[in-house]
Amino acid sequence: MVGSMEILELKNISKNFGAIHALQGIDLAITPGEAVGLMGDNGAGKSTLVKIVAGNFSPTNGEIFVAGKKTSFSNPLDARNHGIEIVYQDLALCNNLTAAANVFLGRELTSGFGFFSRLKHSAMNDRAGELFEELKSETRSKDLVERMSGGQRQAVALARTRLSDPKLVLLDEPTAAISIRQVAEILVRIKQLKETGHAVILVSHRMQDVFEVCDRVVVLRRGNKIADKPILKTSREEVTGLITGAVETA
Repeated sequence: MVGSMEILELKNISKNFGAIHALQGIDLAITPGEAVGLMGDNGAGKSTLVKIVAGNFSPTNGEIFVAGKKTSFSNPLDARNHGIEIVYQDLALCNNLTAAANVFLGRELTSGFGFFSRLKHSAMNDRAGELFEELKSETRSKDLVERMSGGQRQAVALARTRLSDPKLVLLDEPTAAISIRQVAEILVRIKQLKETGHAVILVSHRMQDVFEVCDRVVVLRRGNKIADKPILKTSREEVTGLITGAVETA
């Protein structure tokens, strides 16, 4: 169910790298339970926009509002503390660690203090197991990541984002380079996020994925937002034209 209060609102966001205008005057808002597909050709500005929302870049101009309050992110931890999590295309997992260790990486549960502190492996395994069960994944807490399929690795990355129960999850090409069956699993998990009131921004080149799980599609071209339309009021043909420039604007 889509809520009314914007979790995130971007106003007139621009980003310059020297003389290069990567983004120009971007407005975007997203509400609880809503999924927005972010599409555009290579170099359109998608990655730059995602990195601004995730706290990797600061905008050159413009304002960011979270739950109606103006804010700014100095780094990814700032964004996380405001309820924003990201799953990068490369997933950023440690192959030599277990699923549970990856879920809790940087946020390990410990007991004791200082020199006497110990990792609470059992508690982390149990909690990770609960998260995998919520995601309806067959991934097990003690499995090594290096032995996992692409879909299982995605489940680990998604479980890590859910550890902090974020308001907004950014997914950067989550269905790239995995099997058709694994793609279906990821799309089910995106729907689960929506059903539990999380907002989702899905960056994808796969038109069919965006049309299956997203409520709106936003198209960037050469750093400009040229479309922001409800999925039910557009078509794959129109979006393709907007991406390539065959259709100027929507």
